[in-house]
Amino acid sequence: MSNSSSLSGRENVFFLTDPPDPEVKLVLCPPRTKPNGVGVVVCPGGGYGVLCSSYEGYEIADWLGGFGITAAVLHYSIPGHHPEPLNQARQAIRILRSRAGELGLRADRIGIMGFSAGGHVASSAATHVCPGDPAGKTREEQVSSRPDFQILIYPLITMGEFTHCGSLDKLLGPDPSAEMKDFLSNEKQVSDDTPPAFLCHSVTDQAVPVENSRMYVQALREHNVPVEYLELPEGSHGLGGSSSPLWTVWKNAAFKWLTGICPEIKPVRS
Repeated sequence: MSNSSSLSGRENVFFLTDPPDPEVKLVLCPPRTKPNGVGVVVCPGGGYGVLCSSYEGYEIADWLGGFGITAAVLHYSIPGHHPEPLNQARQAIRILRSRAGELGLRADRIGIMGFSAGGHVASSAATHVCPGDPAGKTREEQVSSRPDFQILIYPLITMGEFTHCGSLDKLLGPDPSAEMKDFLSNEKQVSDDTPPAFLCHSVTDQAVPVENSRMYVQALREHNVPVEYLELPEGSHGLGGSSSPLWTVWKNAAFKWLTGICPEIKPVRS
């Protein structure tokens, strides 16, 4: 893995493949106010076929940056064939954690956030954790890939009955085994050590059914994992985009929850 500065001179880019693929990277977006030590890997959606990196990526990074949070937008492999997106999400968390000191972060305040298929990437990272190995060859390998919290907005969670078929096909191919579908049905992979979660989903989502969030929330509660769930009575998949009032609703709720998880975050935008 190599790293370089982006053209803006404001963002750091960590390439996630060797040799570097310019499309597969983690883009660090420093906050616009005084950093508070909290870092968030942001996983845009796009059905594992495209990457909606504008309003589900850089606009989110800018929003978080207004509160002193250091965001990093994950450009995972597209098309997203397993295990690449999961491994890249793990790597992204490890990059931030292993460089916490130099990036002005706390190693115990590294979270992950995902939208739609990006919610599957994020929840996969939260439920399929690689522990750190002190004897690892790289500093990334020496730290855990477990996020300290997860924020999932209209997320894809399951590869079962309520999945998004296009995402399933791109991630696992046309004829995946039942075992692999279960392995990546993240509601079945929750443990007592799964990180705290915030979820938002609309009852009327026709692309990614609300059952995705409901099943994950149920599993988290069964394992006594702290979770807050905002279920909206209406709204299409994507909740109308970043200019919709529904985005203000989930953002306000998610931010309030996050200040409880990370008290370093102050609820005042500069």
